[in-house]
Order: sequence, then structure tokens, then C-alpha cells
Amino acid sequence: MKRYAWLGLALVLALLVPALLGGAELLPRLQSFSPSLMATLLGMILLCWIINAARLRLLLGEQGAQLGRWRSLGVIMATEFAICTTPGGSGGPLALMALLARERIGAARSGAVFAIDQLNDLLFFFCAMLAVAGYALSHSLGRSQQGMLMGSAMMLCAALVLIVLLLRYRRQIMRLNGRLLRRIGMAEKRRRRWARKLLSFIKALAQTWRLPKRTLALVFSLTCLHWSLRFSVLYLVIRGLGVELAWIPSFLVQMLALSAGQFSLLPGGAGAAELTSASLLTPLVGSSTAAAAILLWRAVTYYFYLLAGGPVFVCLLGRPLLKRWRRQQPD
Repeated sequence: MKRYAWLGLALVLALLVPALLGGAELLPRLQSFSPSLMATLLGMILLCWIINAARLRLLLGEQGAQLGRWRSLGVIMATEFAICTTPGGSGGPLALMALLARERIGAARSGAVFAIDQLNDLLFFFCAMLAVAGYALSHSLGRSQQGMLMGSAMMLCAALVLIVLLLRYRRQIMRLNGRLLRRIGMAEKRRRRWARKLLSFIKALAQTWRLPKRTLALVFSLTCLHWSLRFSVLYLVIRGLGVELAWIPSFLVQMLALSAGQFSLLPGGAGAAELTSASLLTPLVGSSTAAAAILLWRAVTYYFYLLAGGPVFVCLLGRPLLKRWRRQQPD
């Protein structure tokens, strides 16, 4: 119950930010938005899910072919729902491992697939930041946009450096982890079990990384297509509200807002993402347009994930767990 109360509070905060920012002008701006454009945006999100399902099947190799298209799509929607309802998206990898375990895919393998998927995302953002930096050299950006660019670049570089250090010094980190577990009093048998799980994950990660280069290139191409669609939502929303804004600033706003949401540890970044995007978008398009754009953007990229992914999550994961719990109850 505490988890649902926390999610409810986050949703209230998320709705409160654009409501206070837009004031009395918010409702007329929302009513003027084209329903056909909203349907197009929702279709783009559905296409993103289909793309991610294809990425999942490719990374799973032969096991992905056994998973099937519809099943993989359900796994992606349920996983995205878990990401949106847990602090910092921490429930995403756990949900993915639980869902793939029902398809007889081990936790090490599914965890490795999730890790490679995240690395592809970081690689896309790194390439995108290089493209934005090249754009900035030939175009004059405002002070706020330059600040957004620097902030995004610093966060991305920090994440990449951290990953490189973890991979480079993985053995030393494992030894240090073992010493820490010994100091806190964990039993030797349990420490060995955790070490075996970690080694299994590293082995599965190496196996996934050794997929054919053509497959990995296709996965990265799908990653680029997915994020290009996802980060075009705010751009199209602002144009649908009758305001002109280049794609680059809208990309930076979304990147910083979603990063702030991750660091806030609120479910789906609700509240923090709205507050950050409001502070960045208002100087560019005005308060009323910013408020309407934020509400529509989050409706497509967050609330729709909850509404569409929730029933799928219950069917694929919640209902089987409920049946198992009922079987364990005494008559």
C-alpha cells in the first residue's frame, strides 16, 4: 500500500506543476490541440514498443525466436510499466527477469540483455550529444540552451566513465565486494552463491556481446529509431500548440528532465521531470504553452505507459503470482 500511496503522491505532484504554471490558460490550450495529432503521438509510442520488442528478440538470439512477437511485445509493455511505477525505474530489470524466467530464460541471461540494451541507449545519447555539439558550432544557441547542452554532456560523460571503470576494474570490484560482505557478517556460503551469480552474469554479458556484428548493428539502429521517435514527441506537441521550436532544444529539455526524474528516485520521475522541463521550457515558449506541452508530453510518454502497460503487467506477471499465492494458502 505504501508503494501505491507513493505513486499516487508522485502523480499528484506531476499534475500540479503544469496546472500551477498554466493557470486559467491551460484548459483552452489543451482543447485546441488536434485529436488526430494526439492519436499519431500514441501510435508513435506503440511503434516504440514494437521496436523495443524486436531489440529484445535480437539480443536473446535463438531464445528470442522462441519468445515470439506478441509475447515479446507484452514483456516490453509490462517492463516499461514496472519502470514507470518504481523509484528510479529500479523495477524494470527485476520485472524483465521475472517475465523471461516464465519463458525459461535464466536471470543471468535476461540481466545481460538488459545491460546491453542500456549500453545501446547510452551510446545513442553519446552520438546524439556529438551531433548537437556539431550543430552548436554552426548555429548560435541561447545561453539557456548552452547550459542545457553542457549539463547533458557532463551527465552523459560521467555515466560513460563510470561504466568503463566498472568494466575495467571488475575483478578488483568483486574482491572489494567480497571483503565488504565478509565485514558485515554475511555467511561464506551465501557470499559464494552471490559470487557465482555475478560470474554467471558476466559470462552471459560476454556471450551477448559476442553476437554477430550485423545483429548488434541492427540493435543499435533500432535503438536510434526508438529514441528519435520518443524524443520527437515534445517537438510535435509544441508545434501542435502553434509554437515554433527547433528539435534540438526540445531534445535537450527532454533529456535533462528525464535525467532529473531518474535522480529524484520518484516513480517514473513524476514531479521532478515536470518541474525541470517547466523551468527549461518556459523561457523558450512561454508559461501557458510550456504548461500545456508538458501535460500532453507526459500524457503520451508516461500516463499512457501506465494505462496500457498496467493490464499487460497484471496478465503476464500479477495474475500468475496471485494464483501461486492462492495455491499456497491453507483450505
